Amino acid sequence: MVSRIAAAAVLGLALALPLPAYAQTEVLETGLARDYDTGALLYRELHVLRRTGDGSPQERLVLYRCEDGTAFARKRVDYRGSPKAPSFNFEDVRSGFSEGVVRGASASEVFVRRPGAERLQAPLPAGALVADAGFDQWVRASWPQLVAGERVPMRFLVPSRLASYDFKVYEVEVGNGQRRFRLRLGGLLGWFVPYIDVVYAEADRRLLRFEGLSNLRDDAGDDNLKVRIDFPTPPTPAAAGEWARFAAEPLRACRVGA
Repeated sequence: MVSRIAAAAVLGLALALPLPAYAQTEVLETGLARDYDTGALLYRELHVLRRTGDGSPQERLVLYRCEDGTAFARKRVDYRGSPKAPSFNFEDVRSGFSEGVVRGASASEVFVRRPGAERLQAPLPAGALVADAGFDQWVRASWPQLVAGERVPMRFLVPSRLASYDFKVYEVEVGNGQRRFRLRLGGLLGWFVPYIDVVYAEADRRLLRFEGLSNLRDDAGDDNLKVRIDFPTPPTPAAAGEWARFAAEPLRACRVGA
């Protein structure tokens, strides 16, 4: 179970969104999450990204909606402490599950709150670390090694386990202007647990698809959902006030995929 959760956390991806060369400071992109086996639409991810003048990510706000449009979960990401291991807070009102990373001036911690349980926390692991949406920044930094065929090691944080795990990331397919990378747990264990695939556009290194266990769980908060998340269109300039609206929109429980 630990390994399954560790694999799922790589998504969390939530996986990460691209940073095109727009002049605006805020861009919006939508991800469509479908059941991996049936293709049925489960939920939508609405991402608003704030970035600095040089294009570096600064903050991200993600709103998760059920098929009927009800907002049921939200995630806030702050890259300023560490682009590859940003602080973040994810909350899902369907079950009360929450997790994240809190960075402080003197100490940082990782936390999780499971349904019906108290909040647990632990010191953030030391050393080179990748967490949540920082994976996209890691891919960009590791792009030359990945496209050269190397199996690149990565230490990824799994907040739900209050721990980090060793993964290997490598390219498995290239063609039609796309590159597919696979994420596996390191060592022999990696061949016995689900892997995750991410597909990027070769031209601008934009995330196009995620396939595997999501960081989102079922309505009870027990099992991670196995999904395919497509980002069918490039980011567009966010409308005025989009960030504030997403941040203030009330969250309500709904049935994902129902």
